[in-house]
Amino acid sequence: MINWSEKKSYDCRDLVEIVRILRHPGGCPWDQEQTHASIRRNLLEEAYEAAEAIDRDDLAGLREELGDVLLQVYFHASIEEDAGRFTLDDVADGVCKKLIYRHPHVFGEVNVRSTQEVLSNWEELKKKEKHQATRADELDAVARTLPALWRAEKVQKKAVRAGAPWGGWDAAMDKLAEELGEVKAAAAGEGDLSEELGDRLFVTVCACAAAGVDPEQALHANIDKDIARFRRVEELAAGQGKTTDKLSREEFMDLWTQAKAQLKQSH
Repeated sequence: MINWSEKKSYDCRDLVEIVRILRHPGGCPWDQEQTHASIRRNLLEEAYEAAEAIDRDDLAGLREELGDVLLQVYFHASIEEDAGRFTLDDVADGVCKKLIYRHPHVFGEVNVRSTQEVLSNWEELKKKEKHQATRADELDAVARTLPALWRAEKVQKKAVRAGAPWGGWDAAMDKLAEELGEVKAAAAGEGDLSEELGDRLFVTVCACAAAGVDPEQALHANIDKDIARFRRVEELAAGQGKTTDKLSREEFMDLWTQAKAQLKQSH
């Protein structure tokens, strides 16, 4: 048992100390065994849960989830501090220097007239900082670990700024029609179906960009809508003394149509 006194309120210094205690002799065996790789998913999961709290406008939930994200930052920094490579202060030093460097209109002599100029300057400074010599370097620098739709959106926007003719609604619609034909041909054995479906997905992201639609949010909204419809189908089937897995295709689609109409009326 460690010597620890509970407090009415804790701060960031307490969190650093708690993580240190957990990871050192006399602390928690699980915490001591963790590596960057073993808790990689934890970092992603906590970030997504914070994002979900934002989407729900749940401020109490956001406060909690930001704490979980902060714990992940401290934990990863603690692993490196124990290895003697860098500390939490080194992490803070790096991000402070980055913010100062990328805000020359605040900390330097650069004058800007709009938010767009700020963003343009940010991208140019980031390119110099990351030693991105070519446009292709910029595309390649988009993190591969991003969700695929999000990564596609970022790559598409950078490519359009670099001159790729994918911008605009008409161009996107023409390309969607072209890719659909190639998907059908591949399904008939004339090509790689996985590749062609990937092309179709990418062009759909281009269409979203042309329409000013966030593809991730659009797909999430569609998933939520289909879950709500399925829930209503399940309720309608139960009213008939059936379960959804016992319905014929025709019965299921009939209830699906009813569910769509009922949910549309309720909104």
